Amino acid sequence: MAFHYIEQIQELLHSLKTNQQIAIEKAVSKVSESIINDGIIHVFGAGHSHILSEEVFFRAGGLAPINPLFEESLMLHNGALQASINERKERYIEEFLESVSFRKQDVLIVISTSGRNPVPIDVAEYGKKMGLYVIGITSMEYSKSQPSRHENGWRLYDCVDLVLDNLSKEGDALLTHPSITESYGASSTVIGTVILQTLFAGVIEHLIDKNSTPPIFLSGNMDGADAHNKKLMKKYEDRIPLLRL
Repeated sequence: MAFHYIEQIQELLHSLKTNQQIAIEKAVSKVSESIINDGIIHVFGAGHSHILSEEVFFRAGGLAPINPLFEESLMLHNGALQASINERKERYIEEFLESVSFRKQDVLIVISTSGRNPVPIDVAEYGKKMGLYVIGITSMEYSKSQPSRHENGWRLYDCVDLVLDNLSKEGDALLTHPSITESYGASSTVIGTVILQTLFAGVIEHLIDKNSTPPIFLSGNMDGADAHNKKLMKKYEDRIPLLRL
């Protein structure tokens, strides 16, 4: 029974490769252009979506110019219910965003599977206002199945330049059982991770093709990695506060 989840994930991965290839390739081009022009890739998610911004930050084999936008009051470790309440508040995130170093050559990736709550929508809108190229990772099926909670009636997909669809079902969970009414086995984190890792791997290969050295972190648990990583941290610490000591 447990392997039903793996089977469903495999089907989603096949659909992702088939249906999202063009969108991911466009994202690769935009992110590569940003890095070549000394841009930073900002990544935001609230609740469980913040996991994805952490996944690609300071990551072995990952790109160095990644700035995760961590607002602790929107993360679960300070209280799950309060974080959910905060995500539904209009203009809640504005003060935090004003503290972030955004430049026009940067790219902003906003992650929200339901795409209906005000905070991620406001983040995307702020990024557009600042002149950034904004990518949304969301579920079109889920988002279209629920009304917006934003005062303007927007969903995340309305507010971004490019949508990467994580293909999650309504409610996120994949599996059902005839003995219960609830679905179970969420897919968005797994598929979201694959989307981001595919995107950034593609960026690295694109940079190489353009004769531009990709800024890649090594695993800190490999001998000799610290010196390599410290050079990258020094290069980007002015724009990415979490790389500073």
